Parts: sequence; C-alpha cells; structure tokens
Amino acid sequence: MTGARAQLLSGEQIIWEGRPFAGILFRSVDVFLVPFSFLWGGFALFWNASVWVTDAELSFKIFGLPFLLIGLYFIIGRFLAEMIIRRSTSIFITNRRVLIARGSKLKSLDIKRLPTIELDERSDGSGSIRFGVSGGLFSGQNSFGIWQPTFDSTPQLIRVPDARRVYELLQKEANS
Repeated sequence: MTGARAQLLSGEQIIWEGRPFAGILFRSVDVFLVPFSFLWGGFALFWNASVWVTDAELSFKIFGLPFLLIGLYFIIGRFLAEMIIRRSTSIFITNRRVLIARGSKLKSLDIKRLPTIELDERSDGSGSIRFGVSGGLFSGQNSFGIWQPTFDSTPQLIRVPDARRVYELLQKEANS
C-alpha cells in the first residue's frame, strides 16, 4: 500500500482505501463456465488416458497434454490465479484519482474523466465497480476477462466491501 501512497500528487488526499475479496470468487457467468470447464477437462482426461494406455504414437500422446493442462486451468487454476492476484491488489480513491495497485503495477484513473461506471452489488453489500460498459459473454471484447476478471482490460474494483458507498463516493467526487 505504501507504493501507491508515494505516487500521490501534491494536494491529493486518500478518501477511501480497500482491498477486493480475497477468497475464491464465483460469478453468475460461472453457471456456463464451470460445466464447460468440466466438459473440456473430462474430454481432455479421457483423450489422454486413452492414448497413454494404448499403443498410440508418441505424437498423439504429446498432442493431448496441452489440452489437459488447459482443462486443469479452466477447472481450478483460474480460481487460484484470480485469488492470488486479488490478494496483492490495493485500491485507493483520492480526491483526484482512482488508484489500483497490483504488486508493483499501478493503474491510475482520473476521477473527473471516468467512463460509464457500472455497479454490480451483492446482497451482503459487497460488489464490483466497473469503469466502462460490460461487453457481455459473446461480445468478443475482453474475452479472457470472462474467465478471469483481473485480466479484463476494463479497469474494475472487484468485489469490494460496501460497494454502494464506494460507488456513490466516486459519483460525488466525479461531479464535484
């Protein structure tokens, strides 16, 4: 957190700071992605098991391994990678900017020039705030962000506590 604090401009003050949810995160799109993951992984496992127990050529055996690794990533790796990335993320809202710090990388958004801000609030008050319009599942935009939100090219605050308050704070600062 201190790395982002060192990047504060003259006269800039932090008005909110927080971190995204650090655990395994399921989203509504996972209703589609989880069964697809098991279908892909199951087929890849079946393929690899079939060629390795038979007298298949080495090229067939090697061909299936990347698909098996992708299947493992789809099933469990994406959740673990996402969790690790979110644990290293800090968020700061100042009177001038939104700062998203991930490890040694810092993304800065001018609070007066924010694009459309979308709020996706959950029943427990946490939620995600997206700076830009969501592309949707089949739009072709940010396709890897569907699998893993931290890789989405559209900046967002993923599953922050008290999301409505943060959203309203952003609206207030953007309009002041």
